[in-house]
Amino acid sequence: MTTKTQVIVTKPIKNLGVALILSALFGPLGMLYATIMGAIIMAVVYGLICLFTFGLGLTVIWLLNPICMIWSYIAVKNFNKNLLQESSEG
Repeated sequence: MTTKTQVIVTKPIKNLGVALILSALFGPLGMLYATIMGAIIMAVVYGLICLFTFGLGLTVIWLLNPICMIWSYIAVKNFNKNLLQESSEG
């Protein structure tokens, strides 16, 4: 006779405040908490700006941080929403 064991996998929800603070302070590096793909894309954008402006774009690059913050906000909201839907389905 075989017995089935139930395995419960838990994932913690992501904190929206932490995501916003990290992306505000560190830009794409802070976005790694919320979304890895978004962080990679924004890091490439930052790199291209620095490359094409020969480093002079570093002074303006912090203007992109609100975009990082918005992207992090959306990513965390979607992650938490999907996590809650998965838990209610199971």
